[in-house]
Amino acid sequence: MITDLGREAKEYGHQALRAIEAAGGDELVQRAEADPTARESLAAPVLADLGAWELEPRSDADQLEAASALCRSAGYWALPYPLAERLSRTADDDGLIVVADTRPAGGVSGVEVNWGAVALDGRRSRASAVGEPERAFVTRLALTPTSGDATADLPVALLLPCWTLLGMLDRAIELTVAHVQLRQQFGQPLSGFQSVQFQLTDAEVERAGLEMLAKYATWSAAEGSDDALDDALSVRMAALDAAEIVFRITHQLHGAVGFCDETTLSWLSRYSQPLRRLPLGISATRTHLTERLGSRGLTGLYGGSHEVVS
Repeated sequence: MITDLGREAKEYGHQALRAIEAAGGDELVQRAEADPTARESLAAPVLADLGAWELEPRSDADQLEAASALCRSAGYWALPYPLAERLSRTADDDGLIVVADTRPAGGVSGVEVNWGAVALDGRRSRASAVGEPERAFVTRLALTPTSGDATADLPVALLLPCWTLLGMLDRAIELTVAHVQLRQQFGQPLSGFQSVQFQLTDAEVERAGLEMLAKYATWSAAEGSDDALDDALSVRMAALDAAEIVFRITHQLHGAVGFCDETTLSWLSRYSQPLRRLPLGISATRTHLTERLGSRGLTGLYGGSHEVVS
């Protein structure tokens, strides 16, 4: 087992970072919020130029790794587009949304494609947006059940949004490190205080742990492992835990300014909310995984059954 993305996927992710920055970077999400109808025109062209719609992450490991790297780069810039959902598409749809049993919703307002939906028990539906969008482009979904069990589609559909959230955590920590190095208190940078260093260390430990688990779950999904769905659910749970800790710490270290729209952290935090709350929040995700596993537990990174090569 190799717990790292391939060289080509990493390079693709770097190219995506630069391409999104050149297209507007942080301004893209601000412009999309000011005019939600422009969401498609702002983000879709740069993704098309990157060849995003040519990726077939369900077909082989290399393409799944490339899709993961692309989602991470999109998260870094809080790109205002449901990229992970579009890349999770199956042969029957243009995008796949994982939905809850009650009040199904998704951050897909303004993106008019043939949406599929799958519940955590594998029930498949067609989805369409209804009503007025809420904040961060979230909209209620009307579901029309279709035949077939889509359980096998769940691992990739759960995993790719976790890579998007990881990109947001990358950026949140990067912004906070720069902030505490610049901000002065009692005649020295905030970064010189041990309490600040300890907090940043805690945040980085959470981020790095999520990165490792995401890489493992990507390998598991690419291999078609019997545990792929369990691994995807566990990495989602880890992503929600990490996001809670990282955003709490980064907001604390930014102070009140971290909640103002003048700071990029505020935009990242706001647009992380759909990823953190849909289809289920942290408590419900933990309960679902616990009930699914029963007494057998996870095999995962710490099961002792794999040789890990980093």
